[in-house]
Amino acid sequence: MRIAIATQDRQRVDAHFASARTFLFYDVGPDDHTFLEAVQFDLVSAEEGAHSEDGEDRLSAKIAALQGSALLFCRAIGGPAAARVVRANVHPIKLPDDEPIPQVIERVRTMLKGNPPPWLRKLLKGPEDGAERFVDDED
Repeated sequence: MRIAIATQDRQRVDAHFASARTFLFYDVGPDDHTFLEAVQFDLVSAEEGAHSEDGEDRLSAKIAALQGSALLFCRAIGGPAAARVVRANVHPIKLPDDEPIPQVIERVRTMLKGNPPPWLRKLLKGPEDGAERFVDDED
């Protein structure tokens, strides 16, 4: 599963989606993970979430960079931006505090090893699998 991390320091999930200068991408599986790439952004919004009124679209490049990712970890994301990310078939996850990237990766690996929550099972199966993907397994 390809995941994206919004970061300023490349060590932690510590950035708002719109103000992140870097997205780090990892391929995460139940037993290991691989760093894939870092994508830098020069055109970002202010840290406090205020957006410029110059009409320039600062989000399109970020959303395009997410292509192929299943999850996006960030500190915050505004409603309109979250809607655009979801339309790109990426599930945004807001973290309440800065969190070290290895800890986030380990959390994803643990979810993949065990019984993933319904929203993650849906992502893993994909939209082509039909309505049966919403039925919980009964043991």
